[in-house]
Amino acid sequence: MLVRLDSSALRQAKWNQYALRFLFGGLITVAAGLVAKEYGPIVGGLLLAFPAIFPASVTLIEKHEKERKEKKGLNGTLRGRQAASVDAAGSAMGSLGLILFAILIWQFVSGHHSWEVLLGATAAWLLVSVGIWNIRKHSGTARLAGCAIFRK
Repeated sequence: MLVRLDSSALRQAKWNQYALRFLFGGLITVAAGLVAKEYGPIVGGLLLAFPAIFPASVTLIEKHEKERKEKKGLNGTLRGRQAASVDAAGSAMGSLGLILFAILIWQFVSGHHSWEVLLGATAAWLLVSVGIWNIRKHSGTARLAGCAIFRK
């Protein structure tokens, strides 16, 4: 599987789907702000590490895949769930890189130039996220429960 940009998905989504993503992102951000106000910015910042758009995105991915299969006369429920699980796995891989990003910023921003720390932390995030993706791709664990979408 090659990582690529597919702009056709932007044309497939309806305005209400974008509104739903915006709503979920806003609600999660407000919740993080309220938690930060009560328990401090460190705890609130942890909540912002949760991809604000993830809940809406994963439901929309599932819906789109299901609709695509049903247009072909097939039951798309399983395919939709598989596509959503692949997106969730990718989010988890990226989140591990974000954890390293946060640790590097936290440890080094006070004693170094901000732009250097940000650049280094971003490079570390990219290397870890892509590295984990490559490990998953080349390992024997890429096949989960017979899920065809995970097969090489």
